Amino acid sequence: MRIQTTSRFILASASPRRAELLKLMGLRFECIPSAIDETFLGDETPEEHVLRLASEKALAVSRQHPKAWVLGADTVVIIQDEILGKPRTPDEARGMLSKLSGKEHTVFTGFAVSRRERNILVQDVARSAVLFKKITEEALAWYVDSAEPYDKAGGYAVQGASSFFIREIHGSYTNVMGLPLCEVVDTLKAMGAIRF
Repeated sequence: MRIQTTSRFILASASPRRAELLKLMGLRFECIPSAIDETFLGDETPEEHVLRLASEKALAVSRQHPKAWVLGADTVVIIQDEILGKPRTPDEARGMLSKLSGKEHTVFTGFAVSRRERNILVQDVARSAVLFKKITEEALAWYVDSAEPYDKAGGYAVQGASSFFIREIHGSYTNVMGLPLCEVVDTLKAMGAIRF
């Protein structure tokens, strides 16, 4: 059973996790990543940052495909006012995960839906709190040695091998994966982009 889109639908992202979540909903869509600069502006709050990037991603792709519904999203992990991006090296991954170990952190995902020909842009942000157990040195070394930490905000995948680090989640589970489905589907339905 599929949710029907009312027009061409594009995910402005290369994230396999976001694509996986949309496929779970039965949506037909294309992936066309945007190439925007994701640099954090010094005066932005985490919410402002993810909303700005989600909107810029959606609008960049929407300019090229004005008749399509375009969904953009961005996710950040925050611990004690520090933003954790995607680790590039084992040392960065170890550092990020050590900061998260035994503590609660916050995951923000901003999303935006655009349709250029109708001059539509709707955006929202979801917030989830995630509590990690204390990660042993042995488990940390094992995880950092895997391929998993290196394309994920905060260096972990809630749905992956690191799931056993997670003691509690308050808020949307799919938000922690990178796309808050409850909020996104409600927004798409309200805008007329999908129908059941």
